[in-house]
Amino acid sequence: MTEFNTAIIEEFRANGGEVGGRFAGATLLLLHHTGARTGTERVSPHAYLPAGEGYAIFASNAGAPEHPAWYRNLLANPDITVEVGTETVKVKARVAEPAERDALYAQQVKRAPNFGVYETKAAPRTIPVVVLDPVK
Repeated sequence: MTEFNTAIIEEFRANGGEVGGRFAGATLLLLHHTGARTGTERVSPHAYLPAGEGYAIFASNAGAPEHPAWYRNLLANPDITVEVGTETVKVKARVAEPAERDALYAQQVKRAPNFGVYETKAAPRTIPVVVLDPVK
């Protein structure tokens, strides 16, 4: 997955936040997060959904039974930055409350039906939605 993510990150940065291939037309951001155990800074690409003035990302882990590592990193270190297009934005991560989570996840499934498949595969795990609120 590292080589795959590296290629997406490089393409994102080279093209002002746009990527091609299977992610052509998708809304992507680059999430800068710090390892909960290691303290190592990491960058990972994520599909997002606009959420108010912020961004919603989805801890689907492609439907795996466990949460992705980046989710645990955000719980431990919620003050982060994201790259959206050509901008770098300071944000604070928070886990969406159940009603907000359900509404955002349903919107994402409409935009990208594979997220519905992930939800089915992950059951009984509920896929968390993380909202990244801009810090002023």
